[in-house]
Amino acid sequence: MGKDGFLTPKAIANRIKSKGLLKLKFYCQVCEKQCRDENGFKCHVNSESHQRQILLVAENPARFMTDYSEQFKKEFLAILSRAHGTKRVFANSVYQEYISDREHIHMNATKWDSLSEFVKYLGREGICQVDETERGWYITWIDNSPKALARQAAIQKMDRAQRDEEEREQQLLNEQIERAKKEAEERGTATEQQATELKREEGEKSKIKLNMSMKPMAKPTLPTASKAGGNKMRMMMKSGGIKKPNPPRHLTMTTKSSQR
Repeated sequence: MGKDGFLTPKAIANRIKSKGLLKLKFYCQVCEKQCRDENGFKCHVNSESHQRQILLVAENPARFMTDYSEQFKKEFLAILSRAHGTKRVFANSVYQEYISDREHIHMNATKWDSLSEFVKYLGREGICQVDETERGWYITWIDNSPKALARQAAIQKMDRAQRDEEEREQQLLNEQIERAKKEAEERGTATEQQATELKREEGEKSKIKLNMSMKPMAKPTLPTASKAGGNKMRMMMKSGGIKKPNPPRHLTMTTKSSQR
């Protein structure tokens, strides 16, 4: 196995060191190469391959910078809209999600010097709603897609219809109240009642008393017989008991047979 093999200790150590994110100032966007330190970046800049790429960029540097800026903005907004939607979010959090991909477009290749400048640009263009706090910049994505605009227009139309209906109902109610007042004034029955406070006069010392006692219920009475019947009953009881009445006498009729 050669000294520059893929499985040599030096190659493995270089791959381990290259894991994760390194310093941005040691990254070359033209060559898409990340250097670990200043010495490595200096050696890369002086290399022949980097010089050839720089000559190509020197022919039209504005076009390269514009392309990198547009690609950076597109990918940044894609993460913002897809992961957070229209929620208010910390701008640096979105940037950390964006740079987690090692193949992303680095900010040193764009026309913005810092994340704050990029956030201000999004606010000026109306792409996002931005606000600055003590912690940093917060951004809110504004959804300007045709579907979102159509949905927002439908919601506004529904709100206007509901508001108009409420206004019509309120106007009708006011008209009915005015009509009732006019009719009452014509009939002379319109009266104004004012609520007054309950006051007691100075000379009045009477107290309000509540009688909570309950009246006794009347006992039920049995029906009594007449006086004559009562006296007769007492006389029969004194004489030794109640006598049975005599049976009625039968009347006998005799018929004389006619003699012939």
